[in-house]
Amino acid sequence: MKNRIQDSGFRIQAGQANVPARPLLLSTQHSALIPRHSQGFTLVEMIIVIVITGIIAGMVAMFIRAPVQGYVDSARRAEMTDIADTALRRLGRDLRTAVPNSIRMPTPAGSTYFEFLPTTAGGRYRVDAASGSGLCGAAGDNLSFDAPDTCFEIVGTQIATSVGDAIVIGSTQSDGSQPYQAVDSATGVRRMVSAAGTTTVQFTSGATLPASSELEGHRFSVVPAAQRAVTYACMSPNGNPCGIGADGDGTCQLRRYWNYGFNPVLAAPPPGGSRAILAQKVSGCTFVYNTDNQRNSLLAARLTITRGNESVNLYHEVHINNIP
Repeated sequence: MKNRIQDSGFRIQAGQANVPARPLLLSTQHSALIPRHSQGFTLVEMIIVIVITGIIAGMVAMFIRAPVQGYVDSARRAEMTDIADTALRRLGRDLRTAVPNSIRMPTPAGSTYFEFLPTTAGGRYRVDAASGSGLCGAAGDNLSFDAPDTCFEIVGTQIATSVGDAIVIGSTQSDGSQPYQAVDSATGVRRMVSAAGTTTVQFTSGATLPASSELEGHRFSVVPAAQRAVTYACMSPNGNPCGIGADGDGTCQLRRYWNYGFNPVLAAPPPGGSRAILAQKVSGCTFVYNTDNQRNSLLAARLTITRGNESVNLYHEVHINNIP
């Protein structure tokens, strides 16, 4: 039986007997569990799956397109609203610090720009001292309205003033023109601080203050040197009126100009100074200043921002305290 292979599935090697060997083939029972063809898919089956998947994806896209587009539109509108709201709130905060009767615009019934003087502090000047040396920095120094004066004592809380600051005394004209006149003007109520102080104010003077500026409240306002006059204006880069461009966006910007000095003549944009952009893609901008009640005036601002032919329009009113 040497070197013979038995059909029973066992291999007999030389010198060995009845030693089981690895089967050469699986049994008939095991081979029946594996299909005759390889597992997988044919090209036709793959094409059918791709076609069906494409049909399903197209149907799903039809249903989700509207919600996705709605989300994109809502996000754009929210962004435009936030930009307009932030700009108008900043404008309102600035206006609440305005020197009384310092707002001016070319047409109070409706304009695209306006100007005002911001204030950081204010106080009362002395006018009732029975006696005093009359020297700057001395106690009891009154402010004179009968002759050019260069200093006065602060009554009450100390107010810090610096060189280059401006003080406004008794601005009463509703058109806002008085504070912008030159310091040597007969109708001007603005003076420039010449020395820093906390208990007295020293300033340059070239003319007597007008009698109309001597009021019962005896108040003065301080305009900081870093700000001076401020202008808000809706301007386009090319100087054209605000509108909607060919791309469907607004063509203007809402800008803030400051630290350009005091100009007797209102202009926009003012020459010199600094500027900042508060809002872009502005398609409409209107400011209306109502002075029917001079002591409590109202400035209304309307701002329209347009993107992709879609607009957001915000309206904001600011109470102006014009009691000097």
